[in-house]
Amino acid sequence: MMSFSHHLRHEWHLLARDGWLRALLSWVPPLLFLIVWAVFSAGIARDLPIGVVDLDHSRLSRQAVRYYDASPALAVARTFPSVEQGSAALRAGDIYALVVLPAQLEKQTLLGHTPNITAFYNSQFILIAKLVNSAVMQAQGTLNAQLDTLLNLAEGNAVLSQAMGKAVPIRTQVTPLYNSNNHYGQFLVAGAVPAMWQILMVITTIMVLATQDRQQSLPTWFKPAPCRRLLGKLLPYTLILWMHGLLFLVALYGVLGWPMHGSWLILGTAQLLTVLACQGVGAVLYLATRDTTRAMSLAAGFTAPAFAFVGVTFPATDMPTLAQIWRAVLPVTHYLDVQLHQVNHGQSLNEAMPQLMALAAFLPVLGVAALKAKQLATGASEQEVVS
Repeated sequence: MMSFSHHLRHEWHLLARDGWLRALLSWVPPLLFLIVWAVFSAGIARDLPIGVVDLDHSRLSRQAVRYYDASPALAVARTFPSVEQGSAALRAGDIYALVVLPAQLEKQTLLGHTPNITAFYNSQFILIAKLVNSAVMQAQGTLNAQLDTLLNLAEGNAVLSQAMGKAVPIRTQVTPLYNSNNHYGQFLVAGAVPAMWQILMVITTIMVLATQDRQQSLPTWFKPAPCRRLLGKLLPYTLILWMHGLLFLVALYGVLGWPMHGSWLILGTAQLLTVLACQGVGAVLYLATRDTTRAMSLAAGFTAPAFAFVGVTFPATDMPTLAQIWRAVLPVTHYLDVQLHQVNHGQSLNEAMPQLMALAAFLPVLGVAALKAKQLATGASEQEVVS
């Protein structure tokens, strides 16, 4: 029986001969995590370029343009003489929105009418469209409140506070319960990195078995004790992959100081179960195909859509049935439920137990891989007897 130290020496020699596998287990995951964080490190999108078509050329229209440009999220990058030219720039992607200020804007406003200011944007850019729409509405609302206040003062409301109260009778205050700074890094990176981590764990497991298969045929290598040898081979990598996950947590919620209200122990346990689940999936994919390219393709098809299905960027309750099923069979889905609830809500162990049990439900997949290893070893023994 091979001891754990023997397994470690065996895997160390294997890593020394395979540069790709060594990269996947050392510098590639931290580099990818760092790149994802760097993309969203600014936290808040600012100065999104928009265009304006001013058909009025009045003092009020110029004031409206200044209000749009003063918004932190917007920057009036271009003005266009016609709606057609502005629409062409919007379709080309030169600007993210086009605001059309109608003719006689100031005249209709002074007469007490309600002119329509039209804003066009591409809603396919979900995040940008939301920001642009919110910023335009806020800038326009501020301008409307100022105009109504001046109108109330002109009608005889000598006290400024009364004029403002009549212009804006109900004021809203939005206080986010979580992510109080509206930092998009905390929103997106916390979901994107675990989804990427899942992909890395599955393909790393496939490469570990493929490397062993090239070095010595797996059926022959499994033959003395298939279940023990399979689990012994995966165990050293379990620790390394788990360390990658813990490194991600420490970097975000320790070094960067993002809010963390839950239990590190529950998060660490959820990560360990996620590692075992992903290793089981990778092992089954390779042992069922014994073909690296095919196993990698299946792994990519299974894990690549994870970020879209985990429910971070799109509500899981609104997903169709197929997406709900796919979401349920992804280990990272259940891990992210634990992570988000721990980070934001500080859930207790009892409250986190359903997600932990869902992750534990993936452990039989390792059993399926062990049975496949035993089947391969038995087939190799039968071939030797026949020969």
